[in-house]
Amino acid sequence: MFTMDLTSVEQIAIWAVFAVAWLGLGYAVFLRSQILREDKGTEKMQEVWGAIKDGANAYLQKQFKSILPLIGILFFALFLSVYVVPPSPEAQERFRGMGEDQVKFIIGLARALAFVMGAGFSLMVGQLGMRMAIEGNVRVAAASRTSFGDALRIAYRAGTITGMLTDGLGLLGGTIIFIILGIAAPDALLGFGFGGTLLALFMRVGGGIFTKAADVGADLVGKVEAGIPEDDPRNPAVIADLVGDNVGDCAGMAADIFESYEVTIVSGLILGIALYHATGNQLAWIVFPLMVRGIGVLSSIIGTYFVKAGKTGKSEDAMKAIFSGFLTSAIISAALFFIAGFFYMKDTMVEFGGWWRLPTAVGVGVVLAILIDRLTEYFTGTHASPVNDIKKSADTGPATLILNGITVGFESSVWSVLVIALTIIASIFIFGTIPGIEGTTRATFILYGVAMTGIGMLTLTGNNVAMDSFGPIADNANGIGEMSWSGKTDKATKDAQQIMADLDAVGNTTKAITKGVAIGSAVIAAVSLFGSFLVDVSRAQSGLGVPLAEQIQAIGIRVDIPQIFVGMLIGGALPWLFSSFAIQAVTRAASLIVLEVRRQFKLGVLEGKVKPDYAQAVSISTTAAQKELVSLALLGIVTPIVVGLTLGVEALGGFLAGIIVSGQLLAVFLNNSGGAWDNAKKLIEDEPKDPAKNLGKGSERHKAGVVGDTVGDPFKDTAGPALNPMIKVVNLVAVIIAPIVVQYQGLNLGTGVIAAVLLGVLTWAVIRSKAPAQSMNAAIAVPAKTSAPKKKTTKKK
Repeated sequence: MFTMDLTSVEQIAIWAVFAVAWLGLGYAVFLRSQILREDKGTEKMQEVWGAIKDGANAYLQKQFKSILPLIGILFFALFLSVYVVPPSPEAQERFRGMGEDQVKFIIGLARALAFVMGAGFSLMVGQLGMRMAIEGNVRVAAASRTSFGDALRIAYRAGTITGMLTDGLGLLGGTIIFIILGIAAPDALLGFGFGGTLLALFMRVGGGIFTKAADVGADLVGKVEAGIPEDDPRNPAVIADLVGDNVGDCAGMAADIFESYEVTIVSGLILGIALYHATGNQLAWIVFPLMVRGIGVLSSIIGTYFVKAGKTGKSEDAMKAIFSGFLTSAIISAALFFIAGFFYMKDTMVEFGGWWRLPTAVGVGVVLAILIDRLTEYFTGTHASPVNDIKKSADTGPATLILNGITVGFESSVWSVLVIALTIIASIFIFGTIPGIEGTTRATFILYGVAMTGIGMLTLTGNNVAMDSFGPIADNANGIGEMSWSGKTDKATKDAQQIMADLDAVGNTTKAITKGVAIGSAVIAAVSLFGSFLVDVSRAQSGLGVPLAEQIQAIGIRVDIPQIFVGMLIGGALPWLFSSFAIQAVTRAASLIVLEVRRQFKLGVLEGKVKPDYAQAVSISTTAAQKELVSLALLGIVTPIVVGLTLGVEALGGFLAGIIVSGQLLAVFLNNSGGAWDNAKKLIEDEPKDPAKNLGKGSERHKAGVVGDTVGDPFKDTAGPALNPMIKVVNLVAVIIAPIVVQYQGLNLGTGVIAAVLLGVLTWAVIRSKAPAQSMNAAIAVPAKTSAPKKKTTKKK
């Protein structure tokens, strides 16, 4: 099994981490049995729930078929990627005594299989988590009829199932690879991280387009034009909207955080192995990150039981309960980091400045997660001034409301960047002050510290994913209640509706918080991968005989060199192009949903003459989402390869720097402005309805809020969240191809042909993303023809 000189304590620690991974998965199964025992409510509630369940399952099946061919192609590409460069020193050491071709075959197969495992685990987290969220939403709606506390408990624990799947599978995959490959694990971990990240990108893009096309279309026609409530059963797009919450916020977000969980450990182990060589085979740099992850799983399980409330309550009670669970897990994990660090490293790390440095870096990551949590709640929560200022601006119409939301998004980006910058500075103080460590080794230490803060930040992944899944579960439960209790005015129904509205508002904030954490972790992971990129490039240059003083780690990324600056410009522009295409896709599909809903309203759906055809809106959203999957993924996969082959490896480094800075600023802006608009609309909806005073639902202020919300929907649920995996896909591709680019530096006939072909692929991706989908047009045309006889029959009657 182990191929490194692990002490007995280290071997026990690794097996304990392996056991904790299975414990997390077992806890998910335990929570599942708890949730399934809860009441599913009335027959009408189960009917609505069944429609949501069928739509979500059908979408995910179609999505899987769409992405399977690309997964197959990349499997072989990753297998072959090791054949064009010499094996890494770690692979040669691990398989000492074997020939070079044998080593390449083993590492290539391991990387390709790890890619499939990462993709499979990401898919499992998304799909199984979404299915449990759907099982939870109808039970939350049923519980709201009797108890605020029970509804909160069911919603949070249903989300915790997804969190435990994320923790368990992420930890299991990384630990298995390390146990089998030992020091050569990073070669395969790159494939594991790439598989998880690519699947997350697919699920984020597809789910985001689906959910917001349906949501925007349903709101514009239903709320603004027809004046009917949200989730009114007469709205033909309402089921598509509820399905979208699951495929976007449950499946997409779970896969997103899962891949961040993978990528931070990948970058940490790559840098840890570089320090292993630089510090005389000191194994703590490799073993301690795995121990941290095991501690995080245990802390998240304990924190679950601190999320509770009484039989009655308000939105602030729910938010307080959820944050208390998060804070409890944070305190427990931070204490255990230092205890584990002391007993494991108190004697072995003396020459590197003491045992305290590693647990301190991890603790900084936990603090970073809490700070981003508080920052995001301030800018998007219903009790702080930014959202209330947006609500006030509704008095003067949608334009001022939108402008106010834009300013909130801009400001929040600045504070988020400053918090992340302080985290990196903390790593400089922790690892940059080790006596006797200088030059490129000092830089590697600092970047390792950044990776450890990322690992610490995602230590509480179980809590983060539970908070995120809580949002769509509460939203769906509210929708099921609205559709099932339509027309009822008794006190019990009104109380249940208020409970659902309060939990829904909290869910908007928790979704925004976890998106903020996901964005922050994406930047930290990207910076860590950037460090891994520099290490791998220097190694490849060293293998070619490049003097140390001329290697990239020594000279850095010099933006005064024109081609490097060009690379940085291209990297900075890519997130904007990606976001443009994603929002364009939502706009086109939402327009088709609007036309479809209007068509059905003309047939008499509002008056009850005909029943709404929910399946049509689901079909339109599904078609729109599938159209963009491969083309948007190719932007992230192909662009770094083209930049590396045409401009060189140093320009590729500039490209990565540009995409990290630009992508972080844009992602936070999109996420927080959208979340703030959404909650401002909800504050207006919670006002007592009084048309004379322009208050509450149906008022002009409410219509302004709906317009702001619909503008923000693709910001916060499509483009913003999808930037996280896109940034990491780009960084992982760069790390994988870096040795190849160094080996074949400079354009020649072979690399020129490859670059030309890849440019053609990029051109195809751009054209496909901008072109309208014929099948979507057909989806509108078909029902229009089949509905004509119904109108004639009605007239004859």
